[in-house]
Amino acid sequence: MIPTLVVMATPRAESDSDPGTFWPNQDHWSVEIPLDTPHPRPAAIAAHGFVQLRDLSIIVPEAEYLGLEYMDWKSGGDTNFAPIATADGALDCRGFWSKENEHPDKDAMFTTNAQQCPTLRRYVDAVGANFGRVRTIKLEPQSHEAALRSFHRDDNNRFNPDDQGWVVRSWLELTDNPESYMLLMECGPDGLPDPATEVRVPLHRGAQFVVDTQRLWHVVVHKDPRPRYALISSFETGPALDAWIARELP
Repeated sequence: MIPTLVVMATPRAESDSDPGTFWPNQDHWSVEIPLDTPHPRPAAIAAHGFVQLRDLSIIVPEAEYLGLEYMDWKSGGDTNFAPIATADGALDCRGFWSKENEHPDKDAMFTTNAQQCPTLRRYVDAVGANFGRVRTIKLEPQSHEAALRSFHRDDNNRFNPDDQGWVVRSWLELTDNPESYMLLMECGPDGLPDPATEVRVPLHRGAQFVVDTQRLWHVVVHKDPRPRYALISSFETGPALDAWIARELP
């Protein structure tokens, strides 16, 4: 059964529709990312492309994300990432694919950062699903208009065989930024984000949600003056991920 969402869709505010605001066009690289493929998808995200889970019941110690080794890697704004699991266990923010190694975003290995964040490592292991990139993100403040310049879809399933599980991403918010939000939109007929489908997921501490980021355009609007930290994990869909989502529903 598809769960009832606890996040309300919010129409775009008039200020967000200013003609001077950046908006993607047909030249945006996300438009070419495949949307319809034979891969099986989890029922929990079939209707809306994402599902919000119950808040995590524990607070992850600050040392487990502030003390990691971060890399200057830009994605979705002014960001730095601390790789916790990568294709080969090296501290690397790049995608798993390359000309030498056509590898989908799964079957990852833990990095040296994983030794510094046992709570986060246990969190990933407890899902029980095949995981790919796992990393914490440090995002500096950015307005709605600034965030739209980084609006995108992810190329999560490059080289992923059609008969294997679709790769989606989960978020766990580590800092408390309730005025900030993940902005999500479906693709319109032209392949660009459809404002009529806008949803804003609040980013308070402990918030957990799973997003098909290859399907949905997404970016974070971060209104807090302090940096925001979150754990982002790639998981392969299948019975294990379905069972974890079912356990974590509100």
